[in-house]
Amino acid sequence: MKRQPARKWIQLLTTLVYNCHLPGFVSGGIFKGNTKAACVPGLNCYSCPGAVGSCPIGSLQAVISGKRHGFSFYVVGVMLFFGALFGRVICGFFCPFGLIQELLHKIPIPKLNMPSKPDKLLRWLKYAVLIVFVLLLPTLLVNEFGIGSPYFCKWLCPAGTLEGGIPLLIMNETLRDMLGARWYWKLSFTVFLLALSTVFYRPFCKYLCPLGAVYAFFNQVSFFRMKVEDSKCIHCGKCERSCPMQVDVLKNINSSECIRCGICKDVCPSGAISGGLELLKHEKKKQAE
Repeated sequence: MKRQPARKWIQLLTTLVYNCHLPGFVSGGIFKGNTKAACVPGLNCYSCPGAVGSCPIGSLQAVISGKRHGFSFYVVGVMLFFGALFGRVICGFFCPFGLIQELLHKIPIPKLNMPSKPDKLLRWLKYAVLIVFVLLLPTLLVNEFGIGSPYFCKWLCPAGTLEGGIPLLIMNETLRDMLGARWYWKLSFTVFLLALSTVFYRPFCKYLCPLGAVYAFFNQVSFFRMKVEDSKCIHCGKCERSCPMQVDVLKNINSSECIRCGICKDVCPSGAISGGLELLKHEKKKQAE
């Protein structure tokens, strides 16, 4: 089986596992079982009626914005673990909102790529979102009781609007009566991003996702690595032309922007591109010796 059909099944299964509390979509309530204390590796809204786990970004903000402005070793540990093991494999395989953007991108209309210079500048935005909206604002902008707010979740997160806000509003008249300017801003922002996804490949992942920014730090050093074998490469350029994340595959295949989707590997006519867990490869090599 080619990687792409397999990847789509993994993405769909991941989305279902993250949101398997299907009765929540009927009752309009949020699952509150014991598994809700555990963080899933991808971006998935805590308030989604089907969610059985927590989003690491939302969980981190909940701790940071509390009165004590604590540090969640558990949440950070989860992100460090998955980052060190997989890097941005999480983005390419285990993120429901990434899947949503990819499905929208399949709508048969003309596609665009951001020009190189603005693209490189915009890629830094996700790090700014991580630092400002996830870390600094919840700590520094507090009310009279010393409590901050999860600013990323409240003002920017499109996954929260799409997975949590809209389903809950549909099923709860009381919530609809409480709508204000912030909700209409988030809805407009989410619609804008979803519309962009039809012509640009995963714009939220490329430019705004703070969780993607965290995992991007690990791409060069994670156990899962991509590799181009120079002896096999015929320099046809198919890998770089096909890369939806606009990575310079031959120069830096383990770029912080690579989501390990495997498209470059699938289109390579000479089989020069490979990828996998380096740790397991070394163990197998040792056993063979």
